[in-house]
Amino acid sequence: MEPVAVGLIGAGPWAEMAHAPMLAKGPHTRLAGVWARRPEAAARLGAPVHERIEELFDAVEAVAFCVPPAVQAELAVKAAKAGKALLLEKPLAADLDGARRLADAVAEAGVASQMLLTLRYAPQTKDFLARCAQIEAFGGHAANISGALTSGGPFATPWRLERGALLDVGPHVIDLLDAALGRVVGVRAHGHPLRWVGLLLEHEGGAVSEVSLSMAAAGDLPPQRVEVYGTLGSARLPHFDDDPLSVVAEEFAMTVRRGGGHPLDAARGLHLQEVIAEAEAQLNTP
Repeated sequence: MEPVAVGLIGAGPWAEMAHAPMLAKGPHTRLAGVWARRPEAAARLGAPVHERIEELFDAVEAVAFCVPPAVQAELAVKAAKAGKALLLEKPLAADLDGARRLADAVAEAGVASQMLLTLRYAPQTKDFLARCAQIEAFGGHAANISGALTSGGPFATPWRLERGALLDVGPHVIDLLDAALGRVVGVRAHGHPLRWVGLLLEHEGGAVSEVSLSMAAAGDLPPQRVEVYGTLGSARLPHFDDDPLSVVAEEFAMTVRRGGGHPLDAARGLHLQEVIAEAEAQLNTP
């Protein structure tokens, strides 16, 4: 299969650490161009730099995004209208309206889309979800605790510092429990978005789960936990350090060549944004 020519929008630290190497590495994709609001940063990514985003669209088959959520929601609509397949970061947008506009644009244009919910591409996660399907699961819990917002690292970006763990790591955790226990149909939230957030999720079919999220902790912190229980046993997602980005690139290339059909598409991102929006409303955040 001919590598898919992918353009990258964004040139921040995560684009340099993850997106650009993933797309350039091949053999399923090639990094065919970059557009960013800082051309000098884009020049570090080893691909042609385009001054206008429309020029990038003309040079590629698909577009990957590594920009803040509000910017993704705006620019991905333009890319969809230009007929480009989309590799989207989580969250889909900064707010529910933006997520709906983007999901609608993808549907109207009929372009392929795929969310970079990184954990879902790992073989350990696929084994975990297969086990969950065997145990008649009725409940579970998950925790994602870090100090990413207080350590001054590359993830202490303005939108994360404003909105906290729920908008950043929330999509990963909610997506896993949604896949393991059934579609989330209700949420109750408590806590403080910049300190500790607790969620009680109600799933289609009657299962329930609890989630704890924080990016403001300190000290010796445990790895992420995701555990599910059922009448026929239990399942736990093991801690792993594998890099699933090569699988992301391969699956995205297949999605582009097929013309769509990936389970982690923009509609999936919209569903996760709906859950997060309801939780944020209960926390009295924007």
